[in-house]
Amino acid sequence: MGEFVFGVQIKNYSNYAQIMSAFQAFKEQISPSEKSHFPLLVVPFMGEVGRNLCQKETVSWIDLSGNADISFQNVRILIDGRPNLFLSPGRPSNPFAPKSSRIAKWLLMNADQYISQRELAQKTDMDEGFTSRIVSHLEKQGLIARNKDRTIVVPDPNILLDSWRESYDFNKNHVLKGHIAERSSHEILLRLSKSFQRNEMLYAATGLGAAWLYTKFSGFRIVTFYVASLPTENYLRELKFRDEVHGSNVWLAIPKDQGVFQGSQKVDGIRCVHPVQTYLDLSGHPERSKEAAEHLRQQLLKWDKNA
Repeated sequence: MGEFVFGVQIKNYSNYAQIMSAFQAFKEQISPSEKSHFPLLVVPFMGEVGRNLCQKETVSWIDLSGNADISFQNVRILIDGRPNLFLSPGRPSNPFAPKSSRIAKWLLMNADQYISQRELAQKTDMDEGFTSRIVSHLEKQGLIARNKDRTIVVPDPNILLDSWRESYDFNKNHVLKGHIAERSSHEILLRLSKSFQRNEMLYAATGLGAAWLYTKFSGFRIVTFYVASLPTENYLRELKFRDEVHGSNVWLAIPKDQGVFQGSQKVDGIRCVHPVQTYLDLSGHPERSKEAAEHLRQQLLKWDKNA
């Protein structure tokens, strides 16, 4: 096969900023004329954002957790499914934690706007000190940037959304799973929505039901609603809600943070979380959730990367 040379970059993390730094180093390290020289990125664990970026730039990678995607000439080495061996103990700083993620959501919902840090704190109902820390984390990861006047801008909303999705876990909410007898899931969606409104409850549909309302992409079985607080036993009986994890067709989620309601809107008379939140929540759903998420993103979450 001949002799091949790999130009290696080793990074501590696979976030956007570190990956882009490695790409820049590869450009300086490997000349396009060197046909037998190939870039190889090494990280402790390669997440979804890093994988997508490497695929787009045709850069091979290997992680110290045992996964790899290496391509050169007619050779392809693909190892996948090994768990992250480098999870940090304790609670590392996470700009996408339930409360912290209000920042990312507002920026994605308003990706065409420039905003000061103070205004961002006001828009998300958080104190300025906390907002400053979250903004700093996002900036260090290369997910947001500053204009000359120090206002905040999102260079690529798609990368920001992918980074959030990579660490998102719908099941961190408290989810009641049960069954309500009705002729169709759409009728359950309508009946629950009317009940929540009648009882002046803060609610919003998410998951497959919300995706259907937004795009009419496909049918669904599981109806999912966020409700601000845990429903009483009497109220659940009134709904004819029966606890049933296996075979459940209704999920009532009490969120870790009220930020899930940020940007909610009525669609066909039913309040739904914002499409960004719907997209994230679909990752924790069964059925055709992956297809529904991609369709929702194509239809409603399209940004000019230079916005």
